[in-house]
Amino acid sequence: MGLDKGLDIAIGSLKKGKRNLITDVKGVKVGHVTLNDGNIKTGVTAVLPHEGNIFKEKVMASSCVINGFGKSMGILQIEELGTIETPIIMTNTLSVGTAAEGLVKYMLEQNEDIGTTTGTVNCVVTECNDGRLNDIRGLHVKEEHVLEAIKNASEDFKEGAVGSGTGMVCFSIKGGIGSSSRIVELDNKEYTLGAIVMSNFGSLKDLMISGDKIGERIYNQQQEKDKGSIIMIIATDIPLSERQLKRVSKRAVIGLGRTGSYLGNGSGDICISFTTANIIKHYSDTNIVSMKMLDDEAIDKVFRAAAEAVEESIISSLYHAETTVGINGNTRKSLRDLL
Repeated sequence: MGLDKGLDIAIGSLKKGKRNLITDVKGVKVGHVTLNDGNIKTGVTAVLPHEGNIFKEKVMASSCVINGFGKSMGILQIEELGTIETPIIMTNTLSVGTAAEGLVKYMLEQNEDIGTTTGTVNCVVTECNDGRLNDIRGLHVKEEHVLEAIKNASEDFKEGAVGSGTGMVCFSIKGGIGSSSRIVELDNKEYTLGAIVMSNFGSLKDLMISGDKIGERIYNQQQEKDKGSIIMIIATDIPLSERQLKRVSKRAVIGLGRTGSYLGNGSGDICISFTTANIIKHYSDTNIVSMKMLDDEAIDKVFRAAAEAVEESIISSLYHAETTVGINGNTRKSLRDLL
């Protein structure tokens, strides 16, 4: 998807993956649960790094907190150990606790050793505030929605006002879930980097699409200032160390800035990156483990892919979102309705 079936606009220069989704990275899956009923505009989106037991076969990871006005959990241990060992859950701000408990129960069901013969588990839950369209105080996300989103995970998934993106507002219009991917050639072999975002930031006047300051033409004086958040998740099958993944995570800000964000005071801008190429086993047969990593002199290609994929993912989240009427009659139009 991405913008392949949407706007006739080219973002960046790199080749896109088959689906132009984060799931072009082999093994990665995404699932949604959408709660859309009257004042309820919220949900859950789950990103699965691979198809196996993620606790027993962890993926190497890192993150970057670009602006820390956020309540996500699990990032502390990602930074310390450089791995992810659960699905990554996206939801609304006040549902982080519920989503975490649902994810804990899922992990306990999958792994009888957690908390008994081995340690506990670092669940990763990310959030944005969907209170402008959703009855966020109603706490409508339940534990079973997390389990359902994980169960629903597949290679093909919808973008826009779905899952955790159902009530999100981006550039003062309807935001949500967006995704894109890029192909990177290294040593005569093609690798894939994909991104998925939950967009909930910005002011319409600042919106840019592929360098075009389109927001200046379609905004009105009543548009609100830049506020909100964005969660950006980058996946790749390129062999990278956690240090290199940290560097890739930092480049998400390039794609974010290209769409018009200036990282407002009240915005939680967070990127999490992982690679499926380096699997860290929970139970290792040896004290010394082997891993591969990219030569730093070749990493510029990866930086470019990350910036392009994040930029297109954000614009795709706007384009695929439907005009939505939320709590108190608050209406946010789709980008398509404004063009």
